Amino acid sequence: MSTLPNCPQCNSEYTYEDGNMFVCPECAHEWSKEETGGTASDEKVFRDANGNELHDGDTITVIKDLKVKGSSLVVKVGTKVKNIRLVDGDHDIDCKIDGIGAMKLKSEFVKKV
Repeated sequence: MSTLPNCPQCNSEYTYEDGNMFVCPECAHEWSKEETGGTASDEKVFRDANGNELHDGDTITVIKDLKVKGSSLVVKVGTKVKNIRLVDGDHDIDCKIDGIGAMKLKSEFVKKV
């Protein structure tokens, strides 16, 4: 399932990324992503609760009641959110919800419409 390349020295499959480098934990060999031809994807793929790929500008629906931290508001099941923006982080969706305002959501609690 990993898209990372095997180590060119010992052919270990347990390589990992460290910044702009790949590292092999077994033989401690380090090499740059450019040396491998960029086989590892630099772009993160965001998926909803059903496994559908999300993109900027998509419309989503909330699949679970979500309490808004710091207030008594709740985002109800079935709330439709238009024109989302995907960002890196724990809460990976930036959006505006009618009646609540700007929010960040986790992609695991939404589904693509």
